[in-house]
Amino acid sequence: MNIVYLIGMLLAVFFVGFGIVVDLGADSWLNLDALKLFLDPASALIVLGGTFAVVVACYPKQVRSIVSHFRIMLHTKTFDPEKYIDELTELAQIARKNGLLALEERANQQEDPFFKQAIMLIVDATDPDRVRSILTNDIEQTSERHGEVIAMYERGSNAAPAFGMVGTLIGLIKMLFNLEAADMSSIGPNMGVALITTFYGSLLAHVLFNPIAANLAARDEEEVVCREIILEGIMAIQSGENPKFLRERLLTFMNQKQRDRGAGNGKKAKRGQGQNDQAQ
Repeated sequence: MNIVYLIGMLLAVFFVGFGIVVDLGADSWLNLDALKLFLDPASALIVLGGTFAVVVACYPKQVRSIVSHFRIMLHTKTFDPEKYIDELTELAQIARKNGLLALEERANQQEDPFFKQAIMLIVDATDPDRVRSILTNDIEQTSERHGEVIAMYERGSNAAPAFGMVGTLIGLIKMLFNLEAADMSSIGPNMGVALITTFYGSLLAHVLFNPIAANLAARDEEEVVCREIILEGIMAIQSGENPKFLRERLLTFMNQKQRDRGAGNGKKAKRGQGQNDQAQ
């Protein structure tokens, strides 16, 4: 679970709400009645309805999968490079010992369809250039589809403040047309109501759409890295590369902290395998 995202959203809502109700100059430093000033159904309808309409009009296919987007965003361990490196190292050892055909059983056990496809391509003795071409194209097309989803939320982030300004203009126009017959003391409150839509638009853009787009972009980067690891690992296995050198090469896709942890896990696995061999 992406706890950091949830904490960030809760803190954003808390600080905005706290900033609204805090009043240090009054007898009671919390003025909960101030929240009523920021509740305006018409303004919410303009911003939420207008933004949603633009997003649906621009991205009719992607908007159908909003629920799955949240599920992907809230899971942080969907793509773990260390897991793929360990698996590829193990596959390299099996291939060197028993040949590429021995990997077919392991391919059927894979939950990741890309990983399964990559293994089956070398099991079927596909030409190495064709294997690389197929897998590279798969990575590029997947990333492009992810980019369209990210662009949808970025579009929402741009549309929300725009509709906030539209709502503000509507409020100002109505106020100016009624200015001659209006009481001068009502200008301030009417101006405040007119500005609420701008507040809603900014809040929607920076608290909802921008964080979602950023988190989905991070998930896309993680998936691309893992698929590139699979691609390089599969090509190395097909060429018969030493599992030890393969692991060292795949670790270069990770940052230094992850490399140290991955190298440590590799040494533990190697020691455990050696102890099992001695026991046998």
